[in-house]
Amino acid sequence: MLSLIAFVAHAQKMEKIVYNGIPWFDEQGTIVNAHGACIVEEGGRYYLFGEWKSDESNAFPGFSCYSSDDLVNWKFERVVLPMQSGGILGPDRVGERVKVMKCPSTGEYVMYMHADDLKYKDPHIGYATCSTIAGEYKFHGPLLYEDKPVRRWDMGTFQDTDGEGYLLLHGGIVYRLGKDYRSAEERVVSGVPGSHGESPAMFKKNGTYFFLFSNLTSWEKNDNFYYTAPAIKGPWTKRGFFAPEGSLTFNSQTTFVFPLKRGNDTIPMFMGDRWSYPHQASAATYVWMPMQVDGTRLSMPEYWSAWDMDKLRPVNPLQGGKVISRKKIKFSNQAEWKEENGQIASNVKGSSLRVSFKGSRVAVVGETNRHGGYARVNILNKKKERVYSSLVDFYSKVEDQAIRFITPVLPEGDYTLVIEVTGVNPVWTDKTKTIYGSDDYYVTIKDFVIL
Repeated sequence: MLSLIAFVAHAQKMEKIVYNGIPWFDEQGTIVNAHGACIVEEGGRYYLFGEWKSDESNAFPGFSCYSSDDLVNWKFERVVLPMQSGGILGPDRVGERVKVMKCPSTGEYVMYMHADDLKYKDPHIGYATCSTIAGEYKFHGPLLYEDKPVRRWDMGTFQDTDGEGYLLLHGGIVYRLGKDYRSAEERVVSGVPGSHGESPAMFKKNGTYFFLFSNLTSWEKNDNFYYTAPAIKGPWTKRGFFAPEGSLTFNSQTTFVFPLKRGNDTIPMFMGDRWSYPHQASAATYVWMPMQVDGTRLSMPEYWSAWDMDKLRPVNPLQGGKVISRKKIKFSNQAEWKEENGQIASNVKGSSLRVSFKGSRVAVVGETNRHGGYARVNILNKKKERVYSSLVDFYSKVEDQAIRFITPVLPEGDYTLVIEVTGVNPVWTDKTKTIYGSDDYYVTIKDFVIL
């Protein structure tokens, strides 16, 4: 499978388009698996660090690293920190929110993460170091403050323009790190007023500090919010939402804000996760978008399903594509698929449809809603051999019609795309046993478009 896709990996290099909410592929045609991520720019190249998620369990399998020269086309480097033999990142433990900074005083790269048990009742902030950015990191255990482990949940990091490094924690707690970044030296913020938020992220623009959080809704998306301050120590003022209220931050959760340099300006680029519990490795996706800053006002006024990384403007990824006629769709059992509002949908486990196409890529347009489940997507070549397979998530709390999947770039040829209803849906509970997720297994398709 991989060699077939890698055969035309160079074709993807032509694109500088960010596709939100659908799987991304690396140079080998494998899904980019880097969640709760951050980006470090080094030597004219970008390094993406993230959670190397599994489709089977939330247990920590490792942290991944990818590199790119354009923030669009990613090369898999390695799992830079694997599961440890024991300790807080050992078997059946959680490892999340990986963040990496280069320490100015030592030149080494320091990695931070939230480590926990599977019930989230044993939180620690851990750290690891490496002399090279994409090498194998050495895990050192818990980060200490006043000789005691820092024991909190969601975390982030921020490096100020003077080189000071900061640890950001759940609820708005901020620690200034020591000169070697290997310990927490000072608690500079004990919490921002009224915030119990998680997934903290921070950036500075024109002398103002922006502090982003999500609400506490487990893996479910929510309207994320932000604070501003003239200095890291505060005073911090709550400003509200930075995406339209009710959009649930365009169905994503903040993980990091990357300073995107364009000309003489630096644009804060929102990096968000569109989680898909429990099948995160294949079905969780990303939402990255430039944010607008006007004084203390931060906003992402509209959702861009795709945008040009160089020109910082939205594009229509389906423009020029050819819609496959509905008459060419073949069903395993047509009675199991309902047609309504110009869409076809099924919640019957094992029900499938297939479309044949000639070309190198096809897009699947469909609807996500409260009743959606997982679809299994397979691509077959002319010999009916499977060249690609993954899950696609059709659930969202807020109804959304958009591109759900675009195949990796394939050699020009004859293919069949098969979509099967799995009868599995995203459902989970939080610590209070509140049930979240979908109430059914629907897969809802509007169009297939050859690109």
